[in-house]
Amino acid sequence: MIFVTVGTQLAFERMVRVIDEWAGSTTPAPKVFAQIGPSEFVPKHIEHKAFIEPSEFVERARAAEAIVAHAGMGSILTALSYGKPIVIMPRRADLGEQRNDHQLSTAARFKGQPGVFVASDETELPAILDSLRDLQAAEPIPPFASPSLIKAIHDFIDEV
Repeated sequence: MIFVTVGTQLAFERMVRVIDEWAGSTTPAPKVFAQIGPSEFVPKHIEHKAFIEPSEFVERARAAEAIVAHAGMGSILTALSYGKPIVIMPRRADLGEQRNDHQLSTAARFKGQPGVFVASDETELPAILDSLRDLQAAEPIPPFASPSLIKAIHDFIDEV
């Protein structure tokens, strides 16, 4: 199952529309569940809900073969913590999908990181979706900060 999430604040119709069209034209039809937010677009080829409870989010993320999401840190960290490959597509401010372009910066920073695959826009997304079965996840990250990071923060606070 492919788990698609757009986050909890805004719809991301540009991404959901591409995934829905891809699912409708792919044989055999992939099993996709999408959390689509407050969207006016109604997918025809994928199972979807506007919002899901946190417990369902965790259940679907853990069960997924891959996660496809906006370039939100919560989605990225969730996928990395569960050892799932994640495809991210950043929202763009110039298209009214976000207040600023911080997701473009997040996508640029994570591009090339193990387990994270970036579709810069809707033209790149279908090819990455076609290769989902071949994408490799990174080793799961721990749920806590590393001891070296904790020490660095502690040392910084002591200096202030």
